[in-house]
Amino acid sequence: MKYRNRMKAAAVTAAVILTSLAFLYFGTAGLVDMGISDRLYQRENVTNKKIYIIGIDDKTLEQYGPVNTWSREIPAKLVSVLNGAPGGGPAVIAFDVIYSEKVDEQADEDFAAVCGEAANVAAAMSFSFKEQPEQDETGKVYYDPYHVDHVIEPYESLKKEVISGFANTYVDSDGYVRQAMAYLDHEGERIYSLSYCAYALYQEAMGETAVMPDTYGRNHRFYFSYSGRPGAYSVISMADVLDGSVDPVLFKDSIVLVGAYAVGMQDSYMPAIAHGSQMYGVEIHANIIEALLEGRTQLPAAPMPYAVVCAVLCGLFYVCAGRLKLRYSAILCGALCMGGLFTSEAAYRNGLILPTVLMPACLLVIWLIRMVQGYLSEIMRRRRVVNVFKQYVAPQVVEKISKDKDFDLVLGGENRHIAVLFVDIRGFTTMSESLKPEEVVEILNEYLGLTTQAIFENGGTLDKFVGDAAMAVFNAPFDLDDYVFRAVCTAWDMRAGADALSKKFKERFGKSVAFGIGVHCGNAVVGNIGCDFRMDYTAIGDTVNTAARLEGSAGPGQILISSDVYEAVKDRIQAAPIGEIPLKGKTNGVYVYQVEQVKRGE
Repeated sequence: MKYRNRMKAAAVTAAVILTSLAFLYFGTAGLVDMGISDRLYQRENVTNKKIYIIGIDDKTLEQYGPVNTWSREIPAKLVSVLNGAPGGGPAVIAFDVIYSEKVDEQADEDFAAVCGEAANVAAAMSFSFKEQPEQDETGKVYYDPYHVDHVIEPYESLKKEVISGFANTYVDSDGYVRQAMAYLDHEGERIYSLSYCAYALYQEAMGETAVMPDTYGRNHRFYFSYSGRPGAYSVISMADVLDGSVDPVLFKDSIVLVGAYAVGMQDSYMPAIAHGSQMYGVEIHANIIEALLEGRTQLPAAPMPYAVVCAVLCGLFYVCAGRLKLRYSAILCGALCMGGLFTSEAAYRNGLILPTVLMPACLLVIWLIRMVQGYLSEIMRRRRVVNVFKQYVAPQVVEKISKDKDFDLVLGGENRHIAVLFVDIRGFTTMSESLKPEEVVEILNEYLGLTTQAIFENGGTLDKFVGDAAMAVFNAPFDLDDYVFRAVCTAWDMRAGADALSKKFKERFGKSVAFGIGVHCGNAVVGNIGCDFRMDYTAIGDTVNTAARLEGSAGPGQILISSDVYEAVKDRIQAAPIGEIPLKGKTNGVYVYQVEQVKRGE
């Protein structure tokens, strides 16, 4: 049994490991988990008041026309206005706009010159990726989904005067943005993202050191915590800055992000912090920059160690759940699930992403399996108990046994005060020698049917048949009210039935039958006696032996009871004292009475 339980626990542990690895390695389930994590852990908390967005919004487009028709004089003027503020300009101006082609040579050169003079401008570039087979150092072929097909960069003169950073937005397969790429290695050169470039420029301007976040994967990604929902950052129309409606002093020593803020420019994504909403790309850069400034970046947990830890916990829970009652295992399951959720959140706040629902889901499934197992086991146990005891006891007792959750068929017994009845056919051996076998069986079956019915009608337990003798106990396996009197009533019913049975057999076989009955009460050991694969529910002890000896001393039609039985029921029976008689196997004799009348219902 222990070996089987260990094998089950090991199987559960292995199953959880495989489930965890599948969950972590293969997208769909993991993305569902990330969606839940978004709702639990992504909380609005804009703490950096030095990040501003200058939006190319509808007002700006209405005043200056479509962006692709603009002269570079417009962004050049913006840089000049921002940096011309009394006391100094922004620490960083980052354009989330790709100026890749020359439009007006003079204006283009002026824009480049203004940026070079400011020395605080970052401009966007973009990578175009194409999946392509490549070889690693060992010669093994793999498919690289981030092979750079071509690069869109600022025009040459502008590229020399600004810091270029790629503005690619990493979108998970469910359409939400949770991760950012820190840098990419291309043609022997390390190129940083626009967000990281803006962050690094700001740290340098503030006299601080930029810290590269821990990354993973071929494209050097990291997860980040959003600081705000769409519209959480201060957004100023570019038109208002250019026409002087906004004092440029506002942007002193800040990070200014310039980018699309109009629906028609098609630069919006679904942010993890606000499912079902759209966030402009420039706002996503703002959130990434603040996450870098505040150190709120994360890496996913290593799949194998997490899977092993999860599996061990689930395996231990499987073992514990099998030993606890259902309500306690439910409490334990709930506590472990809550602990798992708190652990996941704590890990997230400390830079590690653990699955949120994987372990709670595994624990819940295990608990449900254990609940079903327990339910089926209880059904089988009760069925087994009923099948055993319906041979011994009255139907109402069987029903009670089947409803008692604590009753089980196990070896061992308990010391109970019981009444024991023995009954036997007098002269059966001699009578059977003169009858045909089938006639003997017919007589025996009718006799046993009579005795069994009498026992059951009075709530007793049929212990066993021994040839033509029967043994019954009262007050076991459950407490029975007035059990001593019930035992005497059973004996009286047997004798009454024996008269009619004797008359019937006299007419059919020319033979009459009579019963000898003995009843005694006292303490006895009652329970399942035997071994694991074969046991009997019975009573053993001196009380049983005394009852058997009384039955052996009873003559045909005689009911002998001990003085203990008589004292318990003397006000409801008529009995003639016989006196003390010796009983085989006992040193001292037993004072006995012969029952002559039973007074029921008084």
